[in-house]
Amino acid sequence: MPAISRVDASRLARWWRNIDRVTLSCVGILIAFGYILMLAASPAVAVRIGASREMFILKQVVFLAFSGMTVLAVSTLSTKGVKRLGLIGGVIALAATALTLVHGVEIKGARRWIALPLMSVQPSEFLKPCFAVVTAWLLAERRRHRLFGRVPFPGLPIALGCFAVILLLLKSQPDIGMLSVVTMVFMTQLFVDGLPLLFVGLGVGAMVGAFGAAFVAFPHVRSRVERFLHPNIGDHYQIDTALRAFGNGGLLGRGPGEGRVKDLLPDAHADFVFAVAGEEYGLLICLGIIAVFLVIVLRTLLKLMREDDPFIITACTGLVAGFGLQAFINMGSTLHLIPTKGMTLPLISYGGSSAISVALTLGMVLALTRHRVTASSISQRFEEEEFLDGQRWNDQHWRARQDLA
Repeated sequence: MPAISRVDASRLARWWRNIDRVTLSCVGILIAFGYILMLAASPAVAVRIGASREMFILKQVVFLAFSGMTVLAVSTLSTKGVKRLGLIGGVIALAATALTLVHGVEIKGARRWIALPLMSVQPSEFLKPCFAVVTAWLLAERRRHRLFGRVPFPGLPIALGCFAVILLLLKSQPDIGMLSVVTMVFMTQLFVDGLPLLFVGLGVGAMVGAFGAAFVAFPHVRSRVERFLHPNIGDHYQIDTALRAFGNGGLLGRGPGEGRVKDLLPDAHADFVFAVAGEEYGLLICLGIIAVFLVIVLRTLLKLMREDDPFIITACTGLVAGFGLQAFINMGSTLHLIPTKGMTLPLISYGGSSAISVALTLGMVLALTRHRVTASSISQRFEEEEFLDGQRWNDQHWRARQDLA
């Protein structure tokens, strides 16, 4: 982008000066990786299912282009605009998630998608960022406002009620993986907001108990856990193939287009795209992808250490926690570090709902972490300038006295 004058007061200029350009660049790198790996992985998958070689590529080009525009558009919003977007988007996503139970498309025993003319939409993907923003808003209002001048605003009970509704909907689909991510994001926000450690421990215990209940109640959860713990139980074809792909790739990879895992795995373009990267581009590129995710998460958390707005702190913590957790689950299951879970690698795996949801998440993070000029910062700047002017005058006065002596 060409240099912008410091005196340029246009909205674009102010956005460019105040945006976190390092995080924005990392988002661009992830989108670029998404294009490259889709070119590598999707043609073989499309041919195997009898479709055109370019089907997945053309769709993902549109998805990623729209995702990039979404990041840029959402990053221009004010704090109030992010709150409104989170509330409106959350209501729509919640209603659409409920609609999947009635008119959803059933795939592999789960109703998570709504069929549209050109694509299928997974509404629960949009619950993650919107619920994180709404939860942060409710928790912040609890500290700022009182009802009738005495009673604190019931932000925490309302947030717990919203979470209970989401829990029931995701359990009914069922989508235990998405429910786990939303639960951990919610617990992280409560911890950052100052929830006593006793209740944090009770929450962790409840999560462990819920996982045990899911292990007993849902056969697909039990199957995945047992296959992870016992190598001799069940089918390990996908994991074994993915691990062989990493071994074949070595340090520098076999080269673009030379991988074989995309010809063998049915989800090579989606859940196992990280294995395609490992085989064709090697360990170094995989470490580079991990580093990009780490930069986005850690840089956001470090910026929050200088923030004093409780809404921004809680919202951004929830947003980057969900983003980082999704990336970890995908890469961890591909590397057989955790039980397999059908979750996409943000902005890299194929999927329109996932890509746009992640773009919404990162756009909100960029919008909330933009540098904002406040009265205190202006006052501090004037004080610093006055101090420097006084220091210069003292130096000049001392030199003049030395010359006279």
